[in-house]
Amino acid sequence: MDADQQTRENPFGMDEDCRNCPELCATRERVVHGYGDVGADFLFVGEMPGEGADRTGVPFTGDAAGERFQDVLGHLGLNNSLPDSDEPELDNAFVTYLTRCRDPERPPTDEEVDTCEPYLNAEIRMINPEIIVPVGQRALTELAREYTTTDAGEFDVVEDHATTIRGRGFELVPMVHPANLGDEQAEAFVQHFLDLMDRDYRQTKGRRSR
Repeated sequence: MDADQQTRENPFGMDEDCRNCPELCATRERVVHGYGDVGADFLFVGEMPGEGADRTGVPFTGDAAGERFQDVLGHLGLNNSLPDSDEPELDNAFVTYLTRCRDPERPPTDEEVDTCEPYLNAEIRMINPEIIVPVGQRALTELAREYTTTDAGEFDVVEDHATTIRGRGFELVPMVHPANLGDEQAEAFVQHFLDLMDRDYRQTKGRRSR
């Protein structure tokens, strides 16, 4: 973790009582901002907090999908704690969402994604990652629209899972949502990401493209 960092949870001090989306304020347990190492090379972005994250306040924790995700990070050497930890010891990884509040009955609307975009944009700018991992289809679509020159509709998280997509200033490595992640898909992602970490991605960034 960055030597000057005081906390992994919401390290940038973003508004924990945000009320910009009234409908979500009525259904959420808490606002779930980003978590992890502010000096990270690798940024993982999901669509919205799951039931577990809404309880713990930490992205990708507190439920079976969160444990699956944290187990993958552990195999990559990015999580130094057990997969079921509510406060994982992430090193060189930062996890966050497109939207910060949960409605248990529906995905976020386009308007809600747009309303939360300044939070995500600020995290991306302050962390300045080398590689962004869109977790799930919605995250892939939104990030591809913003950070690639390819029509976002051409990307499919299952087909593009565990591949490298050229972005503007970094690379995207899509990941199937951990709730739907099969064993072979998990192994493929870990192997691809380890290969990526083995090469000098800071110099070769952007050479491997879709």
